[in-house]
Amino acid sequence: MPRYARSEREALADLLLELGPEAPTVNDGWTTRDLAAHLLVRERRPDAAGGILLPPLRGYGEAVRRRVAAGPYADLVARVRRPPVWSPVSNPLTDELVNTLEFFIHHEDVRRARPGWQPRDLPPGLQAALWKRAALLARTALRRFPADLLVQAPGFGEVGVGRGGERLRLVGAPGELVLFLSGRQRVARVQVDGPAALAERLRAAGLGF
Repeated sequence: MPRYARSEREALADLLLELGPEAPTVNDGWTTRDLAAHLLVRERRPDAAGGILLPPLRGYGEAVRRRVAAGPYADLVARVRRPPVWSPVSNPLTDELVNTLEFFIHHEDVRRARPGWQPRDLPPGLQAALWKRAALLARTALRRFPADLLVQAPGFGEVGVGRGGERLRLVGAPGELVLFLSGRQRVARVQVDGPAALAERLRAAGLGF
């Protein structure tokens, strides 16, 4: 059985080492060092990981992340590469389910911050896994969007979302849709068909976590 979470983790760790600690990422204001520290807090500091999603805990989580980021960069990347088996998000039972999306997105966060990047030719199995997650993201992130919105990944599926109204269509490969729906619209290669004002509103929407 393919282990896409593991392969994306390894590829990201290799790229982090290649680029060094001060390379930019798609995440505004974050360097590769910051991204590595985020991944470590998420996996190894459950006391602080809640700050990733919960605003009341954000200050504490960010303080912990900054302390983690101050460590030797090579050590940070080595720990990203070797997740702890006790972690709720990276143990053998949860790794593929939880981390395929996480590490695909963050791998692209680093790749697409570099000049001349191009989308990768992803294996069909990984694309199928990403489409399942894209469909879930669409249902949650766009359920209140003011349109009759059809999200399509040709060859993989489609899902209708939104509150209804004018018709809009979002089309892309599964990986591109995942990036778009996680708030990375500016680097996602998708097609948006429909009224110009609605299309622009979708491209500027605050999606993701």
